[in-house]
Amino acid sequence: MKVAADVVIGTERLLLRRMRLDDVDALFQVWGDAHAMRFYPAPLTREELLERVARNLERYAAPGHGLYTAELKSTGEILGDCGPTVQEVEGTPEIEVGYHFLPRYWGNGYATEAARAARDWAFNNLPCARVISLIRPVNVPSQRVAQRNGMSVVRRVIWRELEHDVWAIPRSDWQRQAAVAARGPVV
Repeated sequence: MKVAADVVIGTERLLLRRMRLDDVDALFQVWGDAHAMRFYPAPLTREELLERVARNLERYAAPGHGLYTAELKSTGEILGDCGPTVQEVEGTPEIEVGYHFLPRYWGNGYATEAARAARDWAFNNLPCARVISLIRPVNVPSQRVAQRNGMSVVRRVIWRELEHDVWAIPRSDWQRQAAVAARGPVV
């Protein structure tokens, strides 16, 4: 049963809420799926996913945010996860918007919608100069989400022993985009 206090971010179609241990079966459909995790070293085992969920539960206490379970508002179905997490990149802590969705929901704009909301939440609630996404150079679908999220590649790094591009949006660019969106279309 969903508790309203668990919801951290709402969008037009999605709720991003704190993960719960009873989300493991649904999230395992993403994290344990070879196709969904093809840009990771390997899909996770159920035990590894339990550890990740437990780590997110700890993150909610400190630093106060992490990956959130993404639910479809209309049905309550779990689509995947998305949220702002702290990642260390070349010795520097960064706020990363991460996202992982079930393949059957790809191509519907859910990842973009969730990532934008997580980006906005980060800029509105955290003292970060920029928000990033770490994306493997071969992961074109996630690159498209990052582009639609206003990000661009700033450098390539080795992160967790794999090559990743650091996609970023500085706070000033986000503020400029938000101001343009607030003015609405030019008539």
